[in-house]
Amino acid sequence: MAKRKKANNTTSFSESIGFSKVFHNEKLNFMTGLASLIIAIYMTMAFISFFTTGNADQSLIEVPRAGEIMNEKREFMNNCGSIGAYTAYYFVKRCFGIAAFLIPTFLIMISLKMMRVYIINLSKWFICMTIIMVWASVTLAKFITPLFPNSSFNTGGDHGQYIARWIENLVGSPGLTALLCLVAVGFLTYISTETIYVIRKMLNPVKFFTDRVKFEISNNKEMRLETESDEMETEPEHIVEDPDTFDNPEAQTINFDEDTAMQDTPERAENDNPKDRADMTDTQAESTKRTDPEMDIKVGKCEEKAHGKKLVNPDDEEMAPYDPKLDLGNYHYPTLDLLKKYENDGKPYIDMAEQTANKNRIVEVLRNFGVEISSIKATVGPTITLYEITPAQGVRISKIRNLEDDIALSLSALGIRIIAPIPGKGTIGIEVPNAKPNIVSMESILNSKKFQESVMELPCAIGKTITNEVFMFDLAKIPHLLVAGATGQGKSVGLNTIITSMLYKKHPAELKIVLIDPKKVEFSIYGPIANHFLAKVPDEDSEPIITDVTKVVRTLNSLCKEMDTRYDLLKIAGARNIKEYNKKFKDRQLNPQKGHKFMPYIVVIIDEFGDLIMTAGKEIELPIARIAQLARAVGIHMVIATQRPTTTIITGNIKANFPGRIAFKVSAMIDSKTILDRPGANQLIGRGDLLFLNGNEPVRVQCAFVDTPEVENINNFIARQQGYLTPFELPEPDTDTGSGADGAPDVDMQHLDPLFEEAARLIVLNQSGSTSLIQRKFSIGYNRAGRLMDQLEKAGVVGAAMGSKPREVMIQDEVSLDNLLNSWTKR
Repeated sequence: MAKRKKANNTTSFSESIGFSKVFHNEKLNFMTGLASLIIAIYMTMAFISFFTTGNADQSLIEVPRAGEIMNEKREFMNNCGSIGAYTAYYFVKRCFGIAAFLIPTFLIMISLKMMRVYIINLSKWFICMTIIMVWASVTLAKFITPLFPNSSFNTGGDHGQYIARWIENLVGSPGLTALLCLVAVGFLTYISTETIYVIRKMLNPVKFFTDRVKFEISNNKEMRLETESDEMETEPEHIVEDPDTFDNPEAQTINFDEDTAMQDTPERAENDNPKDRADMTDTQAESTKRTDPEMDIKVGKCEEKAHGKKLVNPDDEEMAPYDPKLDLGNYHYPTLDLLKKYENDGKPYIDMAEQTANKNRIVEVLRNFGVEISSIKATVGPTITLYEITPAQGVRISKIRNLEDDIALSLSALGIRIIAPIPGKGTIGIEVPNAKPNIVSMESILNSKKFQESVMELPCAIGKTITNEVFMFDLAKIPHLLVAGATGQGKSVGLNTIITSMLYKKHPAELKIVLIDPKKVEFSIYGPIANHFLAKVPDEDSEPIITDVTKVVRTLNSLCKEMDTRYDLLKIAGARNIKEYNKKFKDRQLNPQKGHKFMPYIVVIIDEFGDLIMTAGKEIELPIARIAQLARAVGIHMVIATQRPTTTIITGNIKANFPGRIAFKVSAMIDSKTILDRPGANQLIGRGDLLFLNGNEPVRVQCAFVDTPEVENINNFIARQQGYLTPFELPEPDTDTGSGADGAPDVDMQHLDPLFEEAARLIVLNQSGSTSLIQRKFSIGYNRAGRLMDQLEKAGVVGAAMGSKPREVMIQDEVSLDNLLNSWTKR
């Protein structure tokens, strides 16, 4: 184990001295790019000046004298001085000739890339420009230089001239020409496959014109008028070209007959076109048949359609759509350089010896128990390899499923999981952990095309599947997520991954987050972005990250009130969900003066949900259940996490309203069944290995790793930008009218019971308060004893009820009791 840990912590020499992080500095990159741009412009000016001053400077460069390079007497004629003359002489004269202008061009691309002006693939451009520069140098030296025999300047440079002579000596002038053409065609084919079609057309131009498939489009075949006039017979047909691309290839289908191009077959012509057969008969009988008079057909002109949809256009111009991002118009989304990269990031390491050994052991174990298979296939992922086996005919699936422990024993591996059968395939899957697991970084997930081009409302990219594909889901469609797993298996990292995904995709005007952290340390790193993304109940002393249980109840009740308010606005606006409502509001169809406003998505993330249930119980569960049942349409979504997946924590009411489940490794099968309603989570290997369930079958995913320093960098990047003055304020929750200010029942203290003072002294003397004690001592009924106990609680003599246990006595001696009674009698 120690050796493996050492292998995971190895760093390269450049990382150990800090050289790899030098170019992660934005200021250094910008200054380096600016310097490259200046050098490129300087080289371009020196090259241009070389065409007029090269002959004069050539003798000074080829036969230098002491001190001339300093150019103190202005011996060099180049506009860029002696250094410019030497640079131009070397690249233009000695190397590539006119093609040397591609060198400063590439330097300009490097500078624009480093200054982040444009996104340029430098490696591709480097290869292309190198090929063009070498090819152009040889081509110019071969074909252009002989046209100017008296010129002292070689358009292809000495490099092009030398290469052209060397190849010409080997294959001759025709061979050199053919080689240059071959390189040019190959390069153009690499750039675009359209080159292949162009060359085919050039080599067979007749086929290009004769092989066109022609078909006719008419609006009404029944109203087509046939005439025998020569003008209509000689009128050219309207040919409709095939479009290069179709907007919807599956929906758009064009039916046409390929035999229509065979116009030279008489039988085909007679059968396909009866009009031509009639024309031929009329031509034969033209001498005996009188020609019919010509008829002109005119089609009435149609009125042009108006472009607008409104019948009455107001004089004033319509207002532009509302943009909620204008409040923070200069907001910049976090960049990927804030995240850390790892070696072999997300790329699985394939050890053929390991894969072959595992395959042989699986086949051997199955054969030992009389199970024959016809094929086996391995799919290597970042941490797990999936072996898909196809059993032979007559083999029962249950027989393979029962061999799970035997296969694990044979492979000497933990976390063996059998999927029998794999949904949608006729195979059985055996998931085996890799000997060398790879880290899936958050940078590799967010840098994927799938995440960057997603159009989800609340995109959450959490990791990679066994097939090394980025796995992401839309929280707005789930719509609530339950995360559970044992301690140290990756729940906190998974929550940070979900939050990071939304921070990289959503604007502060579109997303608000409510963070509830009973442990007080998990979400504290998100404090700097409170004014940008966080939401809370308006309170002077409250922090944006809720850690107090009493404030948690107040916040959840506030969210319920926000939910009811949003539903009222949706009802008035005639919208069914938040997406339709916000679209109407952006299109200026809703009046803000009538209470309408843009609604951001609100994501409530609760860590250590089990601790809240143990502390507050029903006060926490009821508002959560109400939000989970109703809040989807108004854009309020919940993510709750717990390390205690028991039925007392994850109740049936919670499971019914949280269809999305993420299960990290748990210790027992019963915990897996509590989370996923099936085993599987107890067979995971930990360290971010999870099962995601939002449907029929769970998906195994390796969670992306985002470290605390990375989260801090993202939060600091956002916090340095302009934000709102305060966090997003939730509405003030309604107070319970049936309770007093201190939580005791609202009872009538103006008319105290005649036994009030005696009951108070009885409880203080016994230091035990209960309704049954008052009943027995004063021989009164339960209702009167209960009212007495409520008045004593309101007065502060006893505490709140604790179920079947006696109430806590708040007064310890008779002196304090006398002072308390005197204060109540004076009121």
